[in-house]
Amino acid sequence: QVLLVESGGGLVQAGGSLRLSCAASGRTFSGYAVGWFRQAPGKEREFVTTISRSGGMTYYADSVKGRFTISRDNAKNTVYLRMTSLKPEDTAVYYCAAGLAVVPGRRPDDYAYWGQGTQVTVSS
Repeated sequence: QVLLVESGGGLVQAGGSLRLSCAASGRTFSGYAVGWFRQAPGKEREFVTTISRSGGMTYYADSVKGRFTISRDNAKNTVYLRMTSLKPEDTAVYYCAAGLAVVPGRRPDDYAYWGQGTQVTVSS
């Protein structure tokens, strides 16, 4: 069992920045790939980014590439999502998720454990 807790969401103006954190407890965190997904009202949950167990592989959705950066600190059992140049269309609930795949996936089904989410609202 892995428990995930997201934090760092909030209200920010377009062009601004936020850093989300995903803190994990339970089993060895370094054994899990971690992804970030988001879900806007009335829309399906969509892939944002993911990072492999050691942090050596990262993947991004085209919509956030160049603006968002994922990183992890296994000593602190935490994954971070640095978001810059935020746009109103980035508004959503952001979820982190953990999975056992060696090559981290882009589908929600690739992840077994999920946090409760943190709201990010970008005003125009």
